[in-house]
Amino acid sequence: MALRPVQVNVKAVDHAALGRFWAAALGWRAHHGATTYVGPPGDFVWPDPVAVGIDVVAVPEPKGAVKNRVHLDLASASAAHQAELVTRLIGLGATPADVGQHDVPWTVLADPEGNEFCVLEPREMYRDTGPIAAIVVDCADPPAMARFWGEALDWTVRRVTDEFASLRAGTPGGPYLEFLRTPGAAGPDRLHLDLLPAPGDDQVAEAARLRDLGATDLDVGQGDVPWICLSDPQGHAFCVCAPH
Repeated sequence: MALRPVQVNVKAVDHAALGRFWAAALGWRAHHGATTYVGPPGDFVWPDPVAVGIDVVAVPEPKGAVKNRVHLDLASASAAHQAELVTRLIGLGATPADVGQHDVPWTVLADPEGNEFCVLEPREMYRDTGPIAAIVVDCADPPAMARFWGEALDWTVRRVTDEFASLRAGTPGGPYLEFLRTPGAAGPDRLHLDLLPAPGDDQVAEAARLRDLGATDLDVGQGDVPWICLSDPQGHAFCVCAPH
């Protein structure tokens, strides 16, 4: 029994516009409907066999001033590519962001709805990830998060220290899932992961397994929906989708 992340759920006042931004930013395609799903070029495929897509969902409330606890890191292939990518993203509507990063080799930006993300300097470990290098989660205890998520997912724990932990699918391609020790990280989850059971596995049984690992039920007013809302042991929201 295992789950895998299939998309990052992003809340937005204008889901279509933010979906267009992320499609242009990543060189992917936006598929518009009740939500805007952003995935690799070509016809709509869900779930993508390798990539973790972005599903932009409409909400009435704009993002507040508090930094998101989840953000995306974008990959670059060279210093010139990083600079070109930053310039292109600003042209698409991104803005420079200050999250207290000081003098670092990556560039911090915010998308048109204020969600922070980073454009990384070239790093060998991200050469084969595609445009999204990592999904990064601020937390109080990276080793504990690695234990929970390592058991929750069909992904491999690659590195664990007191300050940082990373996981990745065992097959090539796709992003890392990373946990960064961040004192005082708190606030609503504007971004969260949506997980999908492996073929043949049962959604309800998988949710029960996650509760046994330390997840708790989460009520965000979702009502009667085909997904199950949970929080991980450190309070980050996520959903278990129904296979379809």
